[in-house]
Amino acid sequence: MKTPRLLLALVLAVLAPVLRAQAPTPDYGAPIPLAEAKRALAAAQAEAVKNKWNVAIAIVDTGGHLVAFERIDSTQYGSVEVALEKARTSVAFRRSTKAFQDMVAAGGEGLRILKLPGALPLEGGLPIVVGGKIVGAIGVSGVTSAQDGQIAAAGLAALK
Repeated sequence: MKTPRLLLALVLAVLAPVLRAQAPTPDYGAPIPLAEAKRALAAAQAEAVKNKWNVAIAIVDTGGHLVAFERIDSTQYGSVEVALEKARTSVAFRRSTKAFQDMVAAGGEGLRILKLPGALPLEGGLPIVVGGKIVGAIGVSGVTSAQDGQIAAAGLAALK
């Protein structure tokens, strides 16, 4: 009787750091209201303008449908679709797109992400979590991935 308990304790001790490192993934909530999406969009746009970065910013709901969008003047047209895909990736997989970028950068098994349908492994997509529930996501494209991520984070900060 003591052996199974000892074995269980040993397994839990070994897995504890791994289990603690994985934050629980929030469930989906009601879709983001337009007013909240506009607030996040305005904050993200302000961050981009402050830094003189021309970007496209997309806000999607829990189903990945566009709620709000802005393309700053002179932003390359290719960034329009990339921003939308970053937002859709983030809401579909309930995590930041940087998580996928980091997996690819690590190589090895992380390269499998490149074949995952709908997963864009470029920083700049973040889930929008309100009250512990995912209500949508923001995606930004137009400058470096890290700068896109900075702009997206500024959009999220407006909702806290």
